Amino acid sequence: MPSIVTHAAVPLALWCAADRGRIPPWLLAAGVVAAMLPDADVLAFVLHIPYADAFGHRGASHSLLFAGVLAVLAAVWAFFGSGRPWSAVSCQPRLAPTRARPTMASTVQATVFVFICAASHPLLDAMTSGGLGVALAWPWSEHRFFAPWRPIRVSPFAPQFFSARGAATLLSELRWVWLPLATAVVAWKLIQPVPAVPREPS
Repeated sequence: MPSIVTHAAVPLALWCAADRGRIPPWLLAAGVVAAMLPDADVLAFVLHIPYADAFGHRGASHSLLFAGVLAVLAAVWAFFGSGRPWSAVSCQPRLAPTRARPTMASTVQATVFVFICAASHPLLDAMTSGGLGVALAWPWSEHRFFAPWRPIRVSPFAPQFFSARGAATLLSELRWVWLPLATAVVAWKLIQPVPAVPREPS
C-alpha cells in the first residue's frame, strides 16, 4: 500500500483543480477520510485475521462496493446534513432562520467525489510493488487484483516506516503520485479560460 498520507493526494488534487468554492470544506474532509479509511482494515492483524481472508488487509474494505457505500453515505449527508452553507454567517438580523435547500447537483457531486476518493485507494494499492492484490470485486469475487504496471514502492507497516525503507517509499510516492497529480492540476488550471471581467457601465 502507499502510505496513509499519500492516499489523501487524490482528494486534495481534485479540490485544487476545482473552481474556488466548488468543493466545500466538509466534502473535502469526507473525501480525505474516504481515501484513507480502507486501511483501517490493518486491525485484522491485531484480530489475527489472515491477510488473504476476505476481511483481511486489502480485502472487503478495498472493494468498489465499499467505495459505493461511502459514496451513498456522503450523498445522504449532503442531502440531509449539510444544508447550512459552510461560509461565514451573516451578522445581519433575520426575521426567521433560513436553511439552504440541498440541490440534486450538490448531492450527485458529493456522491461522485467521495466514490472517486474511496476507489482511488485500492487502485493506488494495486499499483504497488508488494503485498497481496486488492479485492476490488468483493463480495462477488475474492480474487486479489494487481495493476499491470506497479511502479509504487509498497509501504512498510508502522514499526518499519521510520527507517530507510520508509524514506524510500515516500520518495517513490512523491515520484509516482504527488508529482504527477500536481502536474495534472497545474496543466488543468493553465488550459482553463480566463474568466471575463465585467465592465463598468459607461
